[in-house]
Amino acid sequence: MEQLKLIKTDDGSHTLYSEQYHAHYHSLRGALQESLHIFIENGYCFLAKNEVNILEVGFGTGLNAALTASKADEIGRTTQYTGVELHPPSESILSEINYLTKLSHVDSLNWDKITQSKWNDKIQINSFFSIKKIQDDFIKYNICNQFDIVYFDAFAPDDQPEMWSESIFEKIYTSTNPGGILVTYCSKGIVKQALRKAGFRVERLAGPAGKRHIIRAMRA
Repeated sequence: MEQLKLIKTDDGSHTLYSEQYHAHYHSLRGALQESLHIFIENGYCFLAKNEVNILEVGFGTGLNAALTASKADEIGRTTQYTGVELHPPSESILSEINYLTKLSHVDSLNWDKITQSKWNDKIQINSFFSIKKIQDDFIKYNICNQFDIVYFDAFAPDDQPEMWSESIFEKIYTSTNPGGILVTYCSKGIVKQALRKAGFRVERLAGPAGKRHIIRAMRA
């Protein structure tokens, strides 16, 4: 039996609650505004490159990917996206999420294409955005590419501590291009310390509604 519950957040968009990890996929103050602020504005739009390769750790509902696909098409930036998720939500639970009505028309079309695409195959979503969704445990996953941007969206350290270790960030650091960045919603001291020990330069930024700070880390 699937251990996920549908939850409506403050901006009207849905998130999911995992009974297995006792954690929400997005902020209850607003799933959409959280994704836009952290991953699009302070991640994707921060890095000035004509072509980018993105890794998302914790693919979840696919919201971050859909918003990135729309932005890639809007600004004309070739974007390759890899999303890693151990426990993808089923098609039945995804069909109940209200993104098709709460997102913009373009965002909702991209989300639908992305969630309907096959796992472990590279799929072209629009002229500028392609994605490969990988169902795997990131701890064991062998990273084959070098990335410019990492969306780190695992469950919080209290819920999934093994994902926030120095060894995980070292693994990501070695797979990040010089000048590449990692963005995440969690700004706990243990996270900043682990990132710095892995080699990243850590910057604390203002968070979205309901969260004081987020982190952007850069590889020199």
